[in-house]
Amino acid sequence: MLTTTTTAEPVFEAHRRYLSQLAYRMLGSVSDAEDIVQDAWLRWNEASREEVVDPRAYLARIVTRLCLDQMKSARRRRELYVGAWLPEPLIETLGAANSRDDDLDVPIALMVALERLSPLERAAFLLRDIFDVEFSEIARMLERSESTCRQLASRARQHVQQDKVRHHVSPADAERYAKAFFEASHGADPHALQSLLARDVVLHSDGGGKVLAVLNPILGADKVTRFYAGLAQKVAKLGLTTQAYEPVLINGMPGFISLERGETLQTTALDIRDGKIVAVYILRNPDKLRHVRSPAAAPI
Repeated sequence: MLTTTTTAEPVFEAHRRYLSQLAYRMLGSVSDAEDIVQDAWLRWNEASREEVVDPRAYLARIVTRLCLDQMKSARRRRELYVGAWLPEPLIETLGAANSRDDDLDVPIALMVALERLSPLERAAFLLRDIFDVEFSEIARMLERSESTCRQLASRARQHVQQDKVRHHVSPADAERYAKAFFEASHGADPHALQSLLARDVVLHSDGGGKVLAVLNPILGADKVTRFYAGLAQKVAKLGLTTQAYEPVLINGMPGFISLERGETLQTTALDIRDGKIVAVYILRNPDKLRHVRSPAAAPI
């Protein structure tokens, strides 16, 4: 049990990382997660903590409830969102790969699948299947019965179980895939690009209505290859080039940050399975890239 002499800040900071992970997975937004954690800190600092037995659980309840409130208002915004929705990217430099953080491995496919769930289903699933919270505690967080929370998690699991699997690649392979895809997708040889793609590859692009992006997923290696070939022709006519790119890990997957034709910042993440690219996730919405710095690599 905490006493009144316990300093609030060290206790909170000990759990900040966990709370940030929870908030990001609930909301799919780095900036919103930071705001939620900051709000939780203010509530923790102002609260009476004499009867708090488990600070981690107590703080997780605060964050979960704050996220639920935000998710309810966000659902309407999602319905009005222009084109495909992708989560804000978690970026990790390849240079830090030897001490890399597995907590950044948040599969984009899983985050997209979570969008199909109700806020309560999403919370129950994440708390139980990702953060291993007991159902008794989840019931307290969601203010529902244990049996209801079990049902919520079960329904959610049916929707997203297939998207939970992580497909790790080594740092060297991550850089190799990123470089090969960048060069092939910006080059003039469609066969070089097609050789990298799985037959049933899917390309997702999120511009949020703020910049040009494909509104619907592009399915199949042939269509993805034709998309990039057509794009190359258009930008060649306009005399635009890609200024720079930097291979990175994005949510634990190979990818790169680039200043694309016309100096549009974007991230591109690649889902690799059995040596082939099965999904491409392109994020161009500037509102979601405020925390992403421009690529550090020299001009192409």
